[in-house]
Amino acid sequence: MSVNKDISVVFVLGGPGVGKGTQCSKLVKDFKFKHLSAGDLLREEQNKEGSQYSQIIRQHIKDGTIVPQEITIQLLKKAIIGNQEEYQKFLIDGFPRKMDQAVIFEEEVIPAKLTIFFDCSKDVMLERLLERSKTSGREDDNLESIEKRFDTFVKTSVPVIEYLDKSRHIVKKIDCSKTVDEIYADVKKAMKDII
Repeated sequence: MSVNKDISVVFVLGGPGVGKGTQCSKLVKDFKFKHLSAGDLLREEQNKEGSQYSQIIRQHIKDGTIVPQEITIQLLKKAIIGNQEEYQKFLIDGFPRKMDQAVIFEEEVIPAKLTIFFDCSKDVMLERLLERSKTSGREDDNLESIEKRFDTFVKTSVPVIEYLDKSRHIVKKIDCSKTVDEIYADVKKAMKDII
């Protein structure tokens, strides 16, 4: 089975802790998007009984490195196909994180209609993640993993954002130093053609 070409995919990118999940949940509630978090899909697969990928995923998450793209793309494609009867609009949160992921996803699955880039300083990200770590229960919400994740984001994801902006002109940059509601107002403006 393949992905229906009429669906709209929006990449949601930004460093760790910028509020991607918070903003995506608002869009889901207000505009019937299906929210797919690459990280959540990977964490679910890691914990799935008998998964051939669980050990690979666990090691990458622990090291703060990027899981092989074949695994991530396969999980995202499966999730889109499994939900496309009910949903026409998908938010893909935390993906693509590397250039080859972007190119292969768009060739093999479907081209994105838009990329929302949540822009935030390292200090603000760090503060938010350390606050989240008090209640999240996520093993990667610790200072060492956060530093690694931020460095990985700068090295690998920022070039993807630049590529999608220059070659496809589908990037909308959102300033994340504002309040949650102000950010959401900016997100809705950026997505007006899709919502």
